[in-house]
Amino acid sequence: MRFQWVVYLVEAFIVINILLLAFAYTTLLERKLLGRMQLRYGPNRAGWVGLLQPIADLLKLVRKEAFFPRKVEAIPYIVAPAFSAFTALLAFSVIPFGEGWEVAGYQIDGAVATIDIGLIVIFALGSIGVYGFIVGGWASESKFSLLGSMRTCAQLVSYEVSLSLSVIGVILIAESLNLQTIVAKQIDTMWFVVPQLVGFAVFFIAATAETARAPFDLVEADSEIVAGYHTEFSGMRWGLFQMAEYINLIVLSGLAVTLFFGGWEGPWEPLGPLWFVLKLFLAITIFIWIRASVPRLRYDQLMRFGWKVLLPVATLNAIVTAAVVAACARARWTQSAASA
Repeated sequence: MRFQWVVYLVEAFIVINILLLAFAYTTLLERKLLGRMQLRYGPNRAGWVGLLQPIADLLKLVRKEAFFPRKVEAIPYIVAPAFSAFTALLAFSVIPFGEGWEVAGYQIDGAVATIDIGLIVIFALGSIGVYGFIVGGWASESKFSLLGSMRTCAQLVSYEVSLSLSVIGVILIAESLNLQTIVAKQIDTMWFVVPQLVGFAVFFIAATAETARAPFDLVEADSEIVAGYHTEFSGMRWGLFQMAEYINLIVLSGLAVTLFFGGWEGPWEPLGPLWFVLKLFLAITIFIWIRASVPRLRYDQLMRFGWKVLLPVATLNAIVTAAVVAACARARWTQSAASA
């Protein structure tokens, strides 16, 4: 169609704004749930039962002084928060939230960008986005920030491998890196959490570490290194780092829903995006629940668990899945050859 590109542009604009709104109210959801789990109210003054608290937080950050330490590396210090936030937003663009629709002759895709290698794109953007955290900590010229950025780098290396290996089984079963195809395969057969329960467990633990959520929040352990890599940031620069963290949480939660829980599949097909949002909400709630329930690990425990437990389990799961898929393919080939 002549103006199809306008449709894509409008869809991208709407999805980005919905994602920003989701980030804002994820912070409120976390504060409310943590409050209830700790027998307190949580935010309840701004608006009805605290529903305007994210708006109040935004106004506070905009008006707050963004101090500039004297010895910082100016350009990396300024660019790092925006870079992390941008890559996090970009990663969500390939996650499908619906099958797609045709409205008034125009095609509306179920994702901002439909890419055949969407899964690789998400992992690539996640690996690139962490440079914002690393560079931001280094550029701050603070020992606490530098330690936080070094921990970020080590934690990424330790758990990125396990996170990638955990989805190998899904790729082998679906025979595709396209996220829409993976969801369609689950709709035709079953949710991949059933044959890939071990892979999902590894994915969930590694995703918790990738997003630096408790009990893997060593990169900003307040009892050891103040606030880690963002110790020397304030105002909206600090706000952009927080936005990047929460959107990364939303992205990996959405990826878990897509890879293991059938994406937009639900009892009533036309409500695909609604089922996706409900599953996403449940995944985020579980992340918050874990934060309220599990104590922080020591750093040596974090490294030992990543390399000596999670990586071997992820590797073994990938090998066993490959062997089973190959055996099933051979059996189908033998059966078709015999019938021919």
